[in-house]
Amino acid sequence: MQMSDLRIKQVDLPTDSQVINDVYERMRAQRKQEAAKLRAEGEEQSLTIRAQADRDSTVLIAEAERDAQRLRGEGDADAARIYGKAGSADPSFYAFYRSLEAYRGSMTAGNGVIVLAKSAPVRQYL
Repeated sequence: MQMSDLRIKQVDLPTDSQVINDVYERMRAQRKQEAAKLRAEGEEQSLTIRAQADRDSTVLIAEAERDAQRLRGEGDADAARIYGKAGSADPSFYAFYRSLEAYRGSMTAGNGVIVLAKSAPVRQYL
């Protein structure tokens, strides 16, 4: 006699509760291990993304500050050029205007009192 084919129709776990508990516990341990691995990979990706975002924000802020400094410098240069033109066009009026600006600045700084000499040129306008 010769056996030509053998097939398994069904496999059941043993009915012994200890064996069943061991199998389930092994399955739980494998799933926990896989979950821990996935969490670690996710944390690594999170750190990489955050580091890149921090680097990008630092670069953007530095570029913005550089541009702001450049624009301030251009504005200051334009202001100096305009004040220079105004001063050379009518030096006495320019001196008067600058003194009024200085007095205005001292009054708006919270000081309600200003003491002027009788000979102060601005007294004639107050």
